[in-house]
Amino acid sequence: MKLFVFGLSYTAQAFIRFKHAQWSRISGTVRHADKARQLQLAGIQAYPLMEEFDASGLAADIRSADALLVSAPPSNDGDPCLGRFREIIASADNLRWIGYLSTTGIYGDHGGAWIDERTPPSPQSTRSVERLAAEQDWRTFSRDAGKPVQVFRLSGIYGPGRNPLVSLAQGKAHRIVKPGQVFSRIHVDDIAAVLWASMQRSRQGAVYNVADDEPAPPQDVVTYAAHLANVAPPPEVPYETADLSPMARSFYAENKRVSNRLIKEELGVRLSYPTYREGLQALYEAGEYAPVA
Repeated sequence: MKLFVFGLSYTAQAFIRFKHAQWSRISGTVRHADKARQLQLAGIQAYPLMEEFDASGLAADIRSADALLVSAPPSNDGDPCLGRFREIIASADNLRWIGYLSTTGIYGDHGGAWIDERTPPSPQSTRSVERLAAEQDWRTFSRDAGKPVQVFRLSGIYGPGRNPLVSLAQGKAHRIVKPGQVFSRIHVDDIAAVLWASMQRSRQGAVYNVADDEPAPPQDVVTYAAHLANVAPPPEVPYETADLSPMARSFYAENKRVSNRLIKEELGVRLSYPTYREGLQALYEAGEYAPVA
């Protein structure tokens, strides 16, 4: 099988690693040539969209792909992949699966209540408004071109190199406390497992929330990471007085618990890391906590 990826991101590369031997060719896009060269050393044909590249090669790779993963972010002009490559994707006769990576941010704030795929979207941030618009663009494309598009709404992503253990080791971890606040999260390897399961049971128009079993207060996750590393956790800081960037503060404006029932019942997914505890334990055992001198 051949895979093409728009936006060879952290999550997309985890998906590639998950079943690497299943792909006879892997190609995709990045922004710049330096990252393209790095990925090419790993056997991935990467095209740097912000610089000159072989456009005929990119078109040929899209047209011959069996699966297409869209990890590139949208803009206020819509989805850049459809905006630039719609006709080429529509002409890809081998495509049997398209996965669009979105966000649970499109649901907005629910005061800590449980939500699922039937919950009407109510995005609050500009980023989430753009994501929802991109979802709708892909659904329209799916209907018009007859291509099997599935949408995956991801919770907060963590994994190797991107987790509270790393933040602790770098002295960048914080315990921001906002009473009643919880976040849903998901290990990047479990995202990969969900995407692979969807490929085996492709359903045009499907929408899946991708989250683990236990939404939790963010300060509890940092405390558990500190326990694993056998260090004192950073002091608790009230949300009202915390020095947060506008983007970080926007995350705290949304409070919800994301149900993962559908990925289990329809796709048969069994999470390797059902809560942050299993995920952080595995990361710690893999050597993720390495204090910086």
